[in-house]
Amino acid sequence: QQEGLTREESDADNWQNFYFLSKKRKNLIKNPCGEEDLEHWGEVENGGDGWKVEELPGDFGKEFPSEEVHKYFVTSYEWCRKAQVIDLRAEGYWEELMDTTQPKIMVRDWYAGRRDAGCLYELCVKLLSENEDVLAEYKSETVTIPQDNDASWTEISHTFSSYGPGVRFVRFEHGGQDTLFWKGWYGVRVTNSTVTVEP
Repeated sequence: QQEGLTREESDADNWQNFYFLSKKRKNLIKNPCGEEDLEHWGEVENGGDGWKVEELPGDFGKEFPSEEVHKYFVTSYEWCRKAQVIDLRAEGYWEELMDTTQPKIMVRDWYAGRRDAGCLYELCVKLLSENEDVLAEYKSETVTIPQDNDASWTEISHTFSSYGPGVRFVRFEHGGQDTLFWKGWYGVRVTNSTVTVEP
C-alpha cells in the first residue's frame, strides 16, 4: 500500500514538474542576436580586430531564416570566442528538479560565412557543478566553411539528457575566425544562440 502511495505522489510530482517546465520554457541565453551589442557575453578570446555586431544580411551575406533576427556577431582574422554562464538556480530551476528529473537541456546555435571569405566555427557547451566541475560536455568539430560558400545560415544543435545529479550551471561558448587573415571582420557570423530546459 505504501508503495502505491509513493508512486501516486511521484506521478503527481512528475506532472507538476512537467507543467512547470512547459510553462517556464524560454531561451536562457541573454542577448542572443547582438541587439545589446556584446552585453552579457564574456569575451574569452578577442583575436584580430575582435568581435563586432552587424545588421543582417551584411556584406556578401544572406537573410536569416527568421524575420525576428536582425543582427549577428562576426569574428575577425584570429580566433574570437565568447561565452555565457547560465545559473540554473537563478533562472528558477531548483536542485531537486535538476538532480531527480534531470530535464533535457537543448542547445542551438546558428552560423554562416560570407560568400567572399572562408572561415572556421566552433561550439562548446559544458554542464557544470556547484564548484564548476565539468559534468557533461558537447564540443562540435571545427567546422570549415570554404571561401566560395553560399553564405547560408546553418543550425547546429545538441541535447543533454541523463547527465546525472549536480548540474547547476550551463557554460555556452562559441567562436571562429576567417581563414584568409584579412584585416577586419571576414570570419564566421553567429546569431540566435539558445539554451532551453525542456519538459
